Amino acid sequence: MLEECLRALRKQTLRQTEVVVVDNSGGQADLTSVVKLADAVIVQRENVGFGAALNRVFRNAQAAFVATINDDAVAHPEWLEKLLEAAETHPEAGMFASCVVLATGQLDSAGMLICGDGSSKQRGHRQAVESYQQAEEVLCPSGSAALYRRHLFEDVGWFDEEFFLYGEDTDLGLRARWAGWSAWYVPQATVVHRYSQSTGAASALKAYLVERNRLRILWKNFPARLLLCAPVTTLKRYYWHWVAWRRGQGLTGQFARQPAARRALAAALIRAHWDWLRQLPGLMRARREIQRRARLSAREFEALVRRFSISPRRIAEL
Repeated sequence: MLEECLRALRKQTLRQTEVVVVDNSGGQADLTSVVKLADAVIVQRENVGFGAALNRVFRNAQAAFVATINDDAVAHPEWLEKLLEAAETHPEAGMFASCVVLATGQLDSAGMLICGDGSSKQRGHRQAVESYQQAEEVLCPSGSAALYRRHLFEDVGWFDEEFFLYGEDTDLGLRARWAGWSAWYVPQATVVHRYSQSTGAASALKAYLVERNRLRILWKNFPARLLLCAPVTTLKRYYWHWVAWRRGQGLTGQFARQPAARRALAAALIRAHWDWLRQLPGLMRARREIQRRARLSAREFEALVRRFSISPRRIAEL
C-alpha cells in the first residue's frame, strides 16, 4: 500500500514537492523499494504515534505548505495542485480538506464534524461523493489527506503528541479555529483511502483511543457552557451506541460480533476515563494556553460548533 501511495505522489502535477516517509514500525518494515520513491525516510525506533511522526518532519520543513497523507491512501495526480490553488484563493484559511473517497466508491471525508461531547466524525462519511462537489468552508480537515500552512503551526502549535492516534487532526483544527484560522474543503483534490487498514475498523484499542482522545478534545477546546452540556450529550451517544450494538449497525455493531466484546469494550471505556483523569492537570494547562491565544470569543466558537455539528445518534450509527 505504501508503494502505491508513493507512486501516486511521484505523479503529482505539482512538481515543487518533497516527499518524506516516517516509518513508525520500529525498523521492522522492509523499506528497500520505498527509499527509491521518497526524498527522505525517517525510521523511528518505536511507534511514536501519528502526530509525533508528522511533527518530526514539520518542525524541520522550510516550505510554506505541508501536506499529510496516510500510507493507505492514493492521491489523484492533481491532488496537491488543487489544494494549493485553494490556498492561494483563500489566504485567510490555514487548513484545506481533500475529497477522501473509500475504495468502495463512497465518500470517506469532506472535512470533519464535531459532536457536543467532543466526538468527531468525517463529514459525509459513507455518503455519495456527488453530494459533496461544492468548495466550501468546513470545520477542519481529516489528517488522512490535508494541506496546512506552515505558519498555522507556528501560530497555534504542532499536533498534540499525547493523542498517539485518532482525533489529533480535530484537536489541531479546533485550536486553529480559536486562533481565527478557517478551513476549506476542496472537492477537486481527490484521494482514495482504504479506511482503517492499519488498526482495523473496530477493536478494543481503537475504542480506547477514540474515547480517551475525545475527552482530550473536549477539555482542551470546548468553552465552559458547552463543557457543562457535554455529559448529557455523552449519555445520549452511549444510548445510541447501545441501540447500534443491538441492531448490528456501524462500528459498534462490528465490535458486538467479536468474542468477549462487552468486557473488552467496558474495559476500554474505563481505561479511557481513568487516563483522562490522570491527564486532567495537563489538559487544563493546555486549555488556558489556547484561551490565551484565542482571537474568537466563546460565543463565536459555540456558533462554529453548532454550524459544523453531528448528532450523538449519527456518531453511533457510523
